[in-house]
Amino acid sequence: MATAKRATVYFDPSLHKALRVKAAATDRSLSDLVNLAVRASLAEDADDLTAFERRAQEPNLAFEEVLKDLKRRGKL
Repeated sequence: MATAKRATVYFDPSLHKALRVKAAATDRSLSDLVNLAVRASLAEDADDLTAFERRAQEPNLAFEEVLKDLKRRGKL
């Protein structure tokens, strides 16, 4: 593992308290919890970007046309 980098992060007091409680309950450090949360958030962003790229070639549908179609088929 690469050498960890240090950063100063300011938490809302109630969030900080919740993190401390979770860290104690799970026997993990606050840094571990924050790193896990940031990794999860970045992975979700990467998944979203991948989905956008896969769908980039799909045709655009006009909202009004979709509404008309739904009404015509009795879905609205």
